[in-house]
Amino acid sequence: MNSRTRMLAAIRREPVDRIPTDLWATPEIQEKLSRHFGSYEAALEALHIDGFAGVGPEYVGPVLPPAGPDEQVDYWGIRTRRIVHPGGTYDEQSFFPLAEARTLDDIEAYPWPQADWFDYSKMRAAAAEARKTRAVQCGYMAPFYMHNKLRGLEQSLMDPLLEPELTHVLLQKISDFLYEHHRRMFTACAGLIDVAQVTDDLGSQTGPLISLEIYRDFYAPHHQRFINLCHEFGIYVLHHDDGSCREFLPLLVAMGIDILNPIQWTCPGMDMRELKAEFGGRIAFHGAVENQRILPFGTPDEVRAEVRHCIDCLASDGTGYILASCHNLQGNTPLENILAMYDEAWRYGRRW
Repeated sequence: MNSRTRMLAAIRREPVDRIPTDLWATPEIQEKLSRHFGSYEAALEALHIDGFAGVGPEYVGPVLPPAGPDEQVDYWGIRTRRIVHPGGTYDEQSFFPLAEARTLDDIEAYPWPQADWFDYSKMRAAAAEARKTRAVQCGYMAPFYMHNKLRGLEQSLMDPLLEPELTHVLLQKISDFLYEHHRRMFTACAGLIDVAQVTDDLGSQTGPLISLEIYRDFYAPHHQRFINLCHEFGIYVLHHDDGSCREFLPLLVAMGIDILNPIQWTCPGMDMRELKAEFGGRIAFHGAVENQRILPFGTPDEVRAEVRHCIDCLASDGTGYILASCHNLQGNTPLENILAMYDEAWRYGRRW
């Protein structure tokens, strides 16, 4: 098997020669690995990373507004600022374009992104080249997340309760753009895309961020629309959902997600053996290696034990699992722990 066939076999819950791996990391970790191995590509090869290759279109739309020092602005009008944290930097959102919207007219007046703002013509050649060795991922559809980013988290959590009509219109606008944008990407690369993300962070560290009732009414119809679009093009759906999202999983699996990430098993309801027993016959799992305590602060031996723990739980049948950290490897993660993680995955993941 090569990386592409190994990843796809795991997604299909078919036999694999070893448990496939992926690597999600902050720029600081990518730089650390590049220094150690000579280049980032050399690091991926040395660590036996299977992973995904990503493709996307080129933005050719209206000139973006000017940004200040250490600031970025995107085609949604969302602004972020580079903030230094211990161990690295993050782009923290500093402006929410629709935070002050109060009426339907305010929503209509917003300059909504258009699919015509992108050039999709070069995507097919890029996808064809990438799929020679890797599974190809394309797209990111997250209506709840975009609601958070346009309105601000606190306001977006109140919106369905205080402004249900405005919320439905707002989400329809978000969904309409994302749907058409992705339909054009998938059409341009028809037959060449393996995986797309239909995703949202519905869980927190201790429980759901919203109720199942709110999810069913406001967000699930848009997720279903995106899932159906992916399946229409023969594309597997990866659903990223941080924290304690257990309450939503029966519905999400019934709606057709194919892969669940990141499996924060320390959160309530996210026991890996239980998830594998209940959903492992219908979906694959991605991530899971504990990234808040063990990877940054544990010893290499503890990291190796965690890798075995995740494989034993999520690949108990020898497949259906892609091993990775349960979120981006953070800048304070020791190099020796990263090396131990992937070395153990290489050794222990081959025992079938």
